[in-house]
Amino acid sequence: MSFTLHGMAVSPGIAIGYAHLVSHATLEVSHFVIPARHIDAEIARFDAAVETVRVELDTLRNTTAAAPAEIAAFVDLHAMILADPLLSSVPRDLIRSRRCNAEWALVQQMEQLVEQFEGVEDTYLRERKADVVQVAERVLRALLGRPGHLPARRAVEYGTVVVAHDLSPADTIQFRQQHVSGFITDLGGATSHTAIVARSLKIPALVGMHHARQIINDDDLLIVDGTLGVLIVDPDQRVLDEYRLRKSELELERNKLKRLVSARSATLDGVEVSLQANIELPEDVGQAREVDAAGVGLYRTEFLFLNREDLPDEEEQFEAYRSVAQAMGGRPVTSRTLDIGADKALLGDDDNSPNPALGLRAIRYCLAEPDLFLTQLRALLRAAHYGDVRMLIPMLAHAREVDEALNLLARAKAQLHERRVKFNADMQVGGMIEIPAAALAVGLFLRRLDFLSIGTNDLIQYTLAIDRTDDNVAHLYDPLHPGVLRLIAHTIDAGGRAGVPVAVCGEMAGNPAMTRLLLGMGLRQFSMPPGRLLEVKQGVLRSDCSRLRPAVVRMLRQDEPEKLLEHLDKLNA
Repeated sequence: MSFTLHGMAVSPGIAIGYAHLVSHATLEVSHFVIPARHIDAEIARFDAAVETVRVELDTLRNTTAAAPAEIAAFVDLHAMILADPLLSSVPRDLIRSRRCNAEWALVQQMEQLVEQFEGVEDTYLRERKADVVQVAERVLRALLGRPGHLPARRAVEYGTVVVAHDLSPADTIQFRQQHVSGFITDLGGATSHTAIVARSLKIPALVGMHHARQIINDDDLLIVDGTLGVLIVDPDQRVLDEYRLRKSELELERNKLKRLVSARSATLDGVEVSLQANIELPEDVGQAREVDAAGVGLYRTEFLFLNREDLPDEEEQFEAYRSVAQAMGGRPVTSRTLDIGADKALLGDDDNSPNPALGLRAIRYCLAEPDLFLTQLRALLRAAHYGDVRMLIPMLAHAREVDEALNLLARAKAQLHERRVKFNADMQVGGMIEIPAAALAVGLFLRRLDFLSIGTNDLIQYTLAIDRTDDNVAHLYDPLHPGVLRLIAHTIDAGGRAGVPVAVCGEMAGNPAMTRLLLGMGLRQFSMPPGRLLEVKQGVLRSDCSRLRPAVVRMLRQDEPEKLLEHLDKLNA
């Protein structure tokens, strides 16, 4: 039966594919009593599921032979957990003693093991409970007759749509290796980091679906409309044909935009505009080069730290940063220092603060962990010897945060000098304006830094006092709020008067509807997901800054939402 669900569109485009449910063994499974004569058969069914997973892991180990060492270690750890009698034998005893079904026995034993791990004082060992759950989920899927990997049988025809209750940014990053066509989640907001990663990967996505995970089945055919926020389950042939046509039209429009790659990025009245790319991993540089980005305006270095057991050492970080600098061929690469916290956490970090978005995150975290920060600073300084690498400090609110960061940078330079390692002592240092206090007191940062970059996602979150990952308040997230617009305009204007470059690297920069508004505010450097760059470039080429400036000044005098929307429509007419 076909039906339609509505969610929050966070990554545009259309995906057609078969549903792949990301399962969680902690969800309830059926519990029923096995007749005595069937107990041996039930145990055999459990043993067969364990053997299936063992073969899966062996296959995975063979296919990741050339992968980084931490991936091989991950597979080996899961194989060890699977072979442990506590997981592979105790459920057999439960089936026999309690005459229960294998699924129930497995989950009962898994929950008992998780409880034991939670009582361990050592953080690393305590976090291994997640690996126990993941292995148990694999066995559970085998018991239920579902594959332990993304389906390949029908994906050739339509692709795969991941359906989950929630996904971390690290989960989303893994989609690039798995040929995922789209994804939908019950939780999430429009500017959560998971949504941002989806946009950078150009994967159509919906979030805030609430109960989709419960009512969609594996292998249901889905249409994800990431522009209108619509999910169609088991569409009839007429609807399917219509969306196939729309998907083809969108791809045709994207191909037309490719003709703008070599065009000079300037307005009708000759104002040069720098259009740069946001990236998460070194391999994303290819996308930036495809659209001829003027540089990397935001390299989110924290993705090098996520989804792994250990921390990247100085050499690993240096090689990653240098590879990006060299691949950009002398164009600027603005590397944001480790921005951990809120919805991005290192494995083993237990953040029990009541509101992580207001807690120990970004520069606060780095200053609290100086050894970790110094390692990254040394790697950035060394990479800056091989290209135009610049350092960007996130989440600034106080002048002392800049001063302490610069003091640590000076210490990192001294350490490299003692080691006689090549580095760029003149590397430019900038700061992110994403807290209202920083925008209002921007002079503190203009006097201390070489450039500024406005992170509109967090600036809007903190100005409007909403959690941008919470779909319950997602409707309050408004980039056109007069308070938000005035903070952005004030920062750009102050930078212009001080002769300090100001960029915007948040989601507003990649929204074509906001291009003329930002140009009229005086913005001359945008940074966005590579997939959005050509569309924004098209807007730049059709704009006239001399006409936009007075129109935007009038717009900023408005308070009423309706009036602001009217002015924006006139700007884009």
